[in-house]
Amino acid sequence: MSEQIVCNSCKKRITNKAGTTMFPCPKCAGEEIVRCEHCREIVSRYACSKCGFIGPN
Repeated sequence: MSEQIVCNSCKKRITNKAGTTMFPCPKCAGEEIVRCEHCREIVSRYACSKCGFIGPN
């Protein structure tokens, strides 16, 4: 069974959903940040579990 991808902000499963994005942490690049379309639209905060960076700025 493959790993499920979840949004860093709302924790909803977003595997294979349109409008999602994945990018390395802007501060440490040590963790992949995953964002669903809804959280991107409402500018919901996310946090890196490795360095504690909180975005969006």
